[in-house]
Amino acid sequence: MKAYHIDRFGSIGGIVRRSSEDPLPGPKDVLVRVRASSLNYRDLMVLKGGGRGPTKPGVIPLSDGAGEVAAIGDEVTRVKVGDRIAGCFHPRWFGGPIKPDYLTDRLGANLDGMLAEYAVLSEEALVNVPSHLSFEEAATLPCAAVTAWVALTGHRRHGPDPWFWGCVGLCPATR
Repeated sequence: MKAYHIDRFGSIGGIVRRSSEDPLPGPKDVLVRVRASSLNYRDLMVLKGGGRGPTKPGVIPLSDGAGEVAAIGDEVTRVKVGDRIAGCFHPRWFGGPIKPDYLTDRLGANLDGMLAEYAVLSEEALVNVPSHLSFEEAATLPCAAVTAWVALTGHRRHGPDPWFWGCVGLCPATR
């Protein structure tokens, strides 16, 4: 597998490409063949060594991406090989007000992100991509859609299942 890693924080010059063995999913994990990823402001903050929460050198950057399920762990029940999915950039936040401990695990900061040929995600940290969206379109939703929703609603829920809660996996009703 080819992937980019942040060897040092500060600028784009700290990102290097490496080859490694393809990762394997754990019992409740999904191996995703990444078909598209997107860059957002949060990723630039992480690259500079900042952002809200922990970062680690060597991490694969980018929180947002979409692809298809290439393999699943033995205990995975939510998706099957071939499904189109997008990752959730806060993999432990499933709905409701965000709590500080939800921010301790962050794709592309202290957990490997989506700037790779393959990514391993928890089955709880991904959502199915609607068939009308391309991988490129779906890859732009996880961070940007949540930012837009918060800007519009001020963290207030408006109905049981706005269309993109299902896209970014934040509504408990979609789980």
